[in-house]
Parts: sequence; structure tokens; C-alpha cells
Amino acid sequence: MFRIRRIFDDLHPANREALRQVQEILRDRFPLLDPGDVEKIPDLLKNPMKHRFRSIVYVAQGFRGNVKGFALISVEPGLRFCYLDYISAARHMASGGIGSALYERVREEALSMGTIGIFLECLPDDAALCGEPELLRQNRARLKFYERYGAYPIVDTAYETPVRPGDDCPPYLVFDGLGQGAALRLQQAKSIVTAILERKYKHLCPPEYVNMVVDSFRDDPVHLREPHYFTREKPTATPVTGKLRKVALVVNDKHQIHHVKERGYVESPVRISAILKEIEATAFFERIPAQEFPEKHIRAIHDGDYIEYFKRVCKTLERGKSVYPYVFPIRNAARPPKELAVRAGYYCIDTFTPLNQNAYLAAKRGVDCALTAANKILEGHRIAYALVRPPGHHAERHSFGGFCYFNNSAAAAQYLSGFGKVAILDIDYHHGNGQQQIFYERDDILTVSIHGHPRFAFPYFSGFDDERGSGAGKGFNINYPLQEHLDGNHYLRVLNAAVKDVATFEPTYLIVGLGLDTAKGDPTGTWSLTPMDFERVGKTIGRLRFPTLVVQEGGYRTRAIGINARHFFTGLWSGMFHS
Repeated sequence: MFRIRRIFDDLHPANREALRQVQEILRDRFPLLDPGDVEKIPDLLKNPMKHRFRSIVYVAQGFRGNVKGFALISVEPGLRFCYLDYISAARHMASGGIGSALYERVREEALSMGTIGIFLECLPDDAALCGEPELLRQNRARLKFYERYGAYPIVDTAYETPVRPGDDCPPYLVFDGLGQGAALRLQQAKSIVTAILERKYKHLCPPEYVNMVVDSFRDDPVHLREPHYFTREKPTATPVTGKLRKVALVVNDKHQIHHVKERGYVESPVRISAILKEIEATAFFERIPAQEFPEKHIRAIHDGDYIEYFKRVCKTLERGKSVYPYVFPIRNAARPPKELAVRAGYYCIDTFTPLNQNAYLAAKRGVDCALTAANKILEGHRIAYALVRPPGHHAERHSFGGFCYFNNSAAAAQYLSGFGKVAILDIDYHHGNGQQQIFYERDDILTVSIHGHPRFAFPYFSGFDDERGSGAGKGFNINYPLQEHLDGNHYLRVLNAAVKDVATFEPTYLIVGLGLDTAKGDPTGTWSLTPMDFERVGKTIGRLRFPTLVVQEGGYRTRAIGINARHFFTGLWSGMFHS
């Protein structure tokens, strides 16, 4: 078992170790490769301007961190093409389907980036060009592999002319159009070949050689070789599914067990069904089942005593019975009340968040959903959505409240922080006090919250603009407390400032706490955002182009919550992939 994830940099230990293993595979599988080319892999990621390409590394990684294979591509956004530098499985994994999985991932990414296709070099399968039988056999196997995907050598050019006369095995230039059906035009090809030879092989190819090769491209469109290995029926170019452009949707399948039927309790199951009804009518989503994760991920962000209390008290309560905090022992916190029901106030910040038999199970499953969605982000989805209830952003390290028990966004942020910097942008009407408190002294996780001012809005005690973090985290917590009444235009002005904060931080991953309680008519808010405002909000965030995990928080006007969610994701998807 393995997953494929993108390595963005070498700043985090997990990434450094993965890149070290990539370099070992390169040395083992490409023994003639210049050692300097192996050593510069981390620098390719850090300094794209220096190397004149944006380099991306993908690793097929076991769940214990062992790298089973990798692919390195270079992206040229201006000319809209990808160049496949290397793709290889580790020696002991050579027949395990690693290469196919990696190449399919590269094709998905190339399509999602809007490129015309992938270019790569393959040594020739023609005995007239390659005189070594064993190498010729390997070359034929490799070209057969790419032909399955509709990738063929470019022909009727001088590309495979040796740089030095008499050299053996000059490479073909192979083109994979990603099944898009578009021909490779002459001027496109000339510009791309110039970029490849001048930037990738400047140390090998003198200017006169580059000019000779480029001038040899005369056909418009450029000719590709006919199939050599699938002669009975010419294979159509394998289309890319585009699954990485889908929003990975993970729904809490246990949320309905937490159904508090008391009058006035607005955090109800209908919130989820109302959202699902609207968003699943679009073409953006791919439903992903939630996985189960160990409790250690909750203990990474919440105090062990609180977790044990929460688990125990839920087990002791009768079916259908809820307990609300009503005694708050702040005068002697060292001696909590013996009776579990009375002790609720020891851990709670309000009087309206109930404990019941299923609260722990539903909250634990919410964390599972957030972590499942985080894994989909690691695997390459640009957007994932954890549609969960109960929500989580008011849960602090030692306490619950505001309908929240475990902090779903914080659990996902903690998990993703092992692979890169994380920003949390909370756009719920109420302050995201939970993630603020949990990460207040951290500089690798930025917390930003736009919310109603605490002088009138829950949770009342946090969310002021002078709360900026402390210690190493000073400056990495940003609050935008706003006035009681505002419209979408005002909100968008503040959001633009918040996304600038996120962009300046340059996170590897972005988590959005999606509160739809900023909508007009929400029973817990006072603002007046419309469906079109939510679409503008989504588009503004999508334009950041960071891999984005959306975690559901508030939103309690059930007649409008689904429509507003649909508009938000329409904007987010459009901003991420188009505008």
C-alpha cells in the first residue's frame, strides 16, 4: 500500500527524508547520472527562477514513510507544458505498479495545471540507433508503456541527432497530449523544444545544435509516430479522468446519532442533508468514505484529561438524555466535582452545549472525516471538503462549547503540519477561539479569523484584534472583529485583507473553516451575505491556489444553507482552476 503525495520543499523533516530517499533511488537506478544533478534536487524546489522551470516532485510513499518510487517534472507555465525529468520505482518495487500510478498522477496534475501535455525523452527502440541488445529491450518496454497512454515519439525532425557525431542511443522526444485531442502546433513545438534544449541541456547543446534541431521542425501540426506496440487496433489517447479537479467530499456518516431534539437546538442533522442536496447536484464533488484514525490525532491537540472525561461521561448517560453544564468550578479548578454531570462545567465554556450518549462518537467521527480529507489533499486533490457535524472551531485544548467538542480543523492542521506550513482561515460568524488557543505559540500554523466583534458575538471572551500570538507564535494569529451589521461588499473588503495575510505566510496547505452563519437571516448571526456573496468569497479564496481543505463549521438557516454552500464551492472551484 502506498499513497502519492507532492513534495513542495525540504523545510520539514518528513520532506527532507523523502527527498533523501529520492536521491538514493536516482543514484541506484541512474548510475551514469551526474552526481551534481542528484544533489540539486532540493534546490530545484526552492529556487524555480534560478532553474527557469517550476519543479515538482511526487513520491509514492508507504505509510511508514518509505519511498517506493518518485517522479520529477518541470513545469513551464508561460508555454503551458510539463517536462518529465525522471520517473522511477525503487529497485525492489520495480514490478509493483508504482510507475503506472506515478505517471497517471503526473498526467492528472498536468491536466489540472492547464498544460497542453507532457514532453519526455526516451531512448530509441530502433536497432539502427541503439546497438546494445539489453538496452534496446528496455527502451522498447519503456516506449510501449507510454504508448498505452497515447504518448508517441515526435517524428520527421532532427531531435534524435546525436550532439556528438557517432554517439549511440540518442533520445526521442515523446509527446503525451493527455487525451485532449488537440494537435501539437508547429510554433508551439519550436518554442517548447527551444526551452528544453536551452534550459535543460545548455551544458551539452551548443547554440548551433539547438538551432539545427528547432529548424528541423517543419510540419504543422507536428507529426507523431504511428503505434508500434498496439498494431491490431490503434489505441485512442488515454483520457485523464480529472479526478484531482474534483472536490473530495467526506461526510460524517455518524452525525445523525448526535440528534439533540430539544426545542431551540439549532445544530441539527438537517444542516448536512440540506447542504448535500445542493452540492451533489453539481459536477464538482467526488464522495470519499471516511477512514478511522487513532485517537493520538485528537490527543495531539486536546488535553488527555478532557478527552477521558468526555468519553466517560458520554458512556454513563442514558439514551436520549442530554446534560448541560450549569456549575463552573473556576474557584478551585484543581478539585473538579466528583459527579460527572456536574463536572461538565469544568471543561465547558457555555451553558448550551449538551453532553449525551453519542456526542463522543459523533465528534470522534468528525475528526476522522477531517483527517481523511487532509489525506486527499496530500494525495493531490486541490480541494477537499469535510462536511461534518458537530462543528469544531470553538473546542480548545482543555474545553468544549459552542456546539463543538473536538476541533476538526485543528486536528487536520496538526496532521498536515508534518508536511508543510498550514494556514487556517476561519470565515464563520463566530470567532475561531479553538484553533487560536491551540496554536497560539506556533509559527508554523497561521490562524486568521473574520468574525463578529466579541463585545456582542459569541464566544465574547476572545477574538480581539490585539490577540496576535505569543512566544514563537507572535504575529501568527490574526483577528478581524467586525461590526454588528454589514453586507457582502464590506465583508469582501475584509476578506481581501485576510487572504493577503495568508498569501504572505505562503502556506503549503490552507484550511478554511466554512461558517455559513454569515448569511442573511441566520438565527445566530447579524450579517447579510447573499448566495452571490458566498460565490465571491469562494472565488477570492480559490484564487490563492493553495491546496485547500474546507471544514464545515456553523450555518443554521437550513432553508438557505445548501444554496449558500453550493455558491461558495462554485466560486472556490472557479477561482482555483480558472480565474
